[in-house]
Amino acid sequence: MSGEAAVFWVCAIFAVVGAVGLIISRKAVHGALWIAFTMINLAVLYIANSAPFLGMVQIIVYTGAIMMLFLFVLMVVGVDSSDSLIETIRAQRLPAILLALGLGILLVWGIGSSLTGVIDIGLAKANNVDGGNVQGIARLIFTDYLIGFEVTSALLITAALGAMVLAHRERWAPRRTQAELARERFAGDGYKGSLPAPGTYARHNAVDTPALLPDGSIAEISIPGPLSARGDVRPVDREDASEVDAIEEANR
Repeated sequence: MSGEAAVFWVCAIFAVVGAVGLIISRKAVHGALWIAFTMINLAVLYIANSAPFLGMVQIIVYTGAIMMLFLFVLMVVGVDSSDSLIETIRAQRLPAILLALGLGILLVWGIGSSLTGVIDIGLAKANNVDGGNVQGIARLIFTDYLIGFEVTSALLITAALGAMVLAHRERWAPRRTQAELARERFAGDGYKGSLPAPGTYARHNAVDTPALLPDGSIAEISIPGPLSARGDVRPVDREDASEVDAIEEANR
């Protein structure tokens, strides 16, 4: 097996794995990462087939710009798997199924057409016709495939608008006010007020020293959980606390 064949099989398998991971992933962020993984492998395949311009565009534009934008939107909006249970656009499943079937037919037809009636003249000779790979791509895009290129641009803009509509979530309940949050907080059990920070009312501000409430009792939740689990909580020296109280009383 030559080096080119080895690169093809490794990257092709990884690309398929990334596509399958996108389909079966339950979280939108994981799906976006799988897409980025697939695009990187496709870029390597482009470069291995003497198409460095397409490979760099695949990495810089799609993986580096568009996919990172998708990730930022997902992190800001916070879309999760529960949002897929609510259809923001009514009666969209049947058209989506029909469009998916149409896309599959077009892919099969395109692959079949590319495998039949093709004269192998070599990539180097094809690039030399226009003076290079980039020049050849530009001539094909703006002459033979101009209409398809513009239609694809319109579809990408439509897809971006559709993603904004799908990511928008309607608020089914009114936002709780500050007064409602305060009543909910004080309706439960436990200490209602704000707790002092660790080390308060002690002779130092060590994080392993529990805070003392105004009545002199220890605030257990003022100590970080890992310290309490390890038993590294420093006991409160009552004599030091009494000395601090005496100094405070004398300075009043």
